[in-house]
Amino acid sequence: AQQAGTPLSDQEYHQFFKFLRITLQASTACHLRELYGCQNSLVQTLDKYENHGVIPQGPICSERPGNPFFPNFCTFSFYRCIKKKYFLKV
Repeated sequence: AQQAGTPLSDQEYHQFFKFLRITLQASTACHLRELYGCQNSLVQTLDKYENHGVIPQGPICSERPGNPFFPNFCTFSFYRCIKKKYFLKV
C-alpha cells in the first residue's frame, strides 16, 4: 500500500485512467440513448455489441436488489444510465 498523499505508481495510473476512459465511454453511450432513444441504429449497434450480437428480447432480470425485473433491454439500459450503474449486469 502506498503512503497517503503520494502519487500513484505507473501501473496504478494506468488502471485509474483505464477506468475513467471506460466510464466516460459508458456515459457517452447513455447520452446517445437519452438523445436518440433505443430505436436509433447507433444505439442498437451498441446494444448488440454489449450482448454478443443480439439485443435481448422480453423481460430482463438484473443482479440489482429491489429492481430485479425490467420489461425489456431498453428499459434496463435507461435504468443503468439514470443510476450511473453502467456496468450492472443482467
